[in-house]
Amino acid sequence: MNETPLTTSDELEIFKALANENRLLILQWLKHPEQHFPPHKEVEGFDNGVCVAFIQAKLNLSQAATSQYLGILQKAGLLIATRIGKWTYYRRDEKALTRFVDQLKDAI
Repeated sequence: MNETPLTTSDELEIFKALANENRLLILQWLKHPEQHFPPHKEVEGFDNGVCVAFIQAKLNLSQAATSQYLGILQKAGLLIATRIGKWTYYRRDEKALTRFVDQLKDAI
């Protein structure tokens, strides 16, 4: 089943999300979270992603700035958020990232 191609607006949203060093770092870290973050006591492994507090600590930024960066990446469709108890976990949307890269390769 073929998915609908990303619109120019979708592509621009992704490019804007990627146009920040901290947001790029987040995506890089979440590619292999076990190499960059400790496991969270509330969940086993990294299937649900990494909790905001760990991302915030690694970025060494405020909770507000970290949440804003995560929100931008999520709005662009690059991250998936999962709420478990009082914690929110973020992971990469590998399907969306692959779709974007494939479409970009075809376009340019």
